[in-house]
Amino acid sequence: MGISTRSRHNYGYKVIILTILVIATIVRPNESTQIPANKNQVESWFHENVKPAAARKGTLDPVLAEAEAGATIIKVKKDGSGNFKRINDAIKSVPSGNKKRVIIWIGAGDYFEKVIIDKTKQFITLYGEPGKTPRIMWDDTAAELGTFGSATLIALPDYFMAVNLIIVNSSPRPDYKKTKGPQALAMRIDGNKAAFYNCRFIGFQDTLCDDRGFHFFKDCYVEGTVDFIFGRGTSLYLNSEMHVVDDKGLRVITAQGRNSPTDTSGYSFVHCKITGSGTGIYLGRAWMAAPKVVYAYTEMGNVVNPEGWSNNFQPERSKTVFYGEYKCTGPGASTDHRVKYTKKLTDAEAQKFLVLDYIQGSQWLLPPPKV
Repeated sequence: MGISTRSRHNYGYKVIILTILVIATIVRPNESTQIPANKNQVESWFHENVKPAAARKGTLDPVLAEAEAGATIIKVKKDGSGNFKRINDAIKSVPSGNKKRVIIWIGAGDYFEKVIIDKTKQFITLYGEPGKTPRIMWDDTAAELGTFGSATLIALPDYFMAVNLIIVNSSPRPDYKKTKGPQALAMRIDGNKAAFYNCRFIGFQDTLCDDRGFHFFKDCYVEGTVDFIFGRGTSLYLNSEMHVVDDKGLRVITAQGRNSPTDTSGYSFVHCKITGSGTGIYLGRAWMAAPKVVYAYTEMGNVVNPEGWSNNFQPERSKTVFYGEYKCTGPGASTDHRVKYTKKLTDAEAQKFLVLDYIQGSQWLLPPPKV
């Protein structure tokens, strides 16, 4: 049967509309996975998009799904009522080549230990007692062990998780005119697919080494003076606080370690908060040639330097850095006096930094366990 001219016109019109809808579905980002602009909606967004392993059949990294099928809980309590008194002893009990989730539950108190988790011990969770957050403390510096070796907690394996912990490098505040090797890390994360919830990292220079791999930080707090979040990680910080300790010298939050524009690593800070005392803190400096750092929906106090960013006194790096800001608030968020290489991101440019796909989180990110 033939089709009338009008019918053919309507048919063609419908095909065009359908094609547009299909293309829009493919090209347009899934809005349900984008972190909402309203901070009050972030928690519900998280619960909707980061579900437990039991609800993620067929979507999780298969190795992770297998590991989450039946977790072991080991208790560390200083009074001896747990399985161990020391965190390191609990970690030693986990076999090399571990393939199942092991939750090391840590009771209240101060643990004076340097904790190193070997690369072969995957799927470890350090879980602090809720409401009685334990502290892990040590005082090594770069002068003794080099920058990377100075950390109080060093996590080298993949699929690491930390919940409800305070991690401190308790070495004295450095006198930069006298102190040799002032770098003193609280935390070094060097494994892929790691998550941190409600953790506090305390130090001065180089507090948190966020190095190599996909990492997620939620409801965390990082305190320091110079480069106190640094490294080559690809990381998403959500609802976290960066607190600047007053210091007369150079003060910088990030020293992200991307060394080439083709490198995909970078830091994304979303719904975060910058606090502290004094003035003149830089949001980031070009420690390496091509760092990538974005702040979105972030509340910036007046501690932030009006220029915002530093090329580390190497003008050529102004052309290779990626320093972006998107809909930030507070007295430190004004871009009127920002350096020229600051990127004021459009909605389209910002979108990729506002989704879990930035860290491939839909494949591996899990909420903190219920212990």
